Parts: sequence; structure tokens; C-alpha cells
Amino acid sequence: MKWKMSPNSLFAILLRSPWWVSLLIVLVFVMLSGALLPAEYRVFGIMGVFPFLGIGLYRAWQQLQAPSPKRVALALERAGTMPWRDFSAVLQQAYKRQGYDVTLLGGPAADLKLSLSGRTTLVSCKRWKAANHGVEALRELVAAQQTLAADQCSYISLGAVSEQAQRFARDNGITLVSGQALAQLILSDV
Repeated sequence: MKWKMSPNSLFAILLRSPWWVSLLIVLVFVMLSGALLPAEYRVFGIMGVFPFLGIGLYRAWQQLQAPSPKRVALALERAGTMPWRDFSAVLQQAYKRQGYDVTLLGGPAADLKLSLSGRTTLVSCKRWKAANHGVEALRELVAAQQTLAADQCSYISLGAVSEQAQRFARDNGITLVSGQALAQLILSDV
């Protein structure tokens, strides 16, 4: 049984927020514990900050490791000027660095097949430069996933994915890779 955190839980929200939000909660907790609790219970009140402190420190570490907005914009701009052959080579190298076995597919729906630890992921990336990304490409990817018995799917795009397509992707377990996530994937190769 897989444990999955609810996307609307406090900790999930804090994991998506800037680091200082969690540390602000720590500060408020400590101040309220000191002001409202009797002296013998203050230690227990302050112990409640540890999960928030851990999340704040983790987010600070993540944000320090993240590339600057300028580097992200530059990587995405370079990716937008690449021909398909170069872009697919960059993606293949990026996935190989992460430990995947990468196979180039010739199908219309999926372009790459990634294998790692017995799990297979199909990646659709040939339409990365398209101005509009709708549901049809995602439907084709889901059909390819069922045909090839893949465990997961990813869809890579430079442009925005329509809201309807985002909903379809969420409902069908497709990972949408764009923006900063795409830049981090390809950054060392562009």
C-alpha cells in the first residue's frame, strides 16, 4: 500500500511554499508557547515546532539547490531553438544521468521509453514547441501506456498546457513537465 500525502494538507502546502513560511510558523509557535503556556509546559509546546522547522530547512536547501530564474529562462529559451534531433538527445542524456535506460520510440504518442528498477515510463516530448497543448495528445499517450503496459507517463512542453488538459493529466496520472522542472532536467546539457 502506497502512502500519499493529501495535496491540500498543511505539510503539502508548506512543501510547495517558500522556506521562510515554515520558519515564520516556527517563530509564532515559539512565541505563543512562551506567552500562553505555564513554564513547566513550554518545552512541550516548543517541541511542536520540529516538523515545521524540518520542512523549513528542507525547503531552504531545495531553493538553494534550484537554478536561478535567469538560468531557467536561458535553458528554456535554448530548448525552444533546438531542432527535434538535438532536443531528444538532450533529454536522453538527462534521463541517462538519472539512471534510466532510454529507448527512442517511433510511435506518434510516445517518443521515449524510460526503464528503471523494473518500472517503465513513457515520455511524449516531440510537441515540446507547440503553442497549444490540449487533451488529444494526452489521450494518445494514455492509449500508448495501455498498449505498451507502461507504469507511468510524462508529457514535456515549453508552452502552457490547457486547463482541460491539466485536469485530464491529473485524472490519468500523467506527469506534466514544463517550466522550471523542464529546465532543471535539461540544464546541464543546454
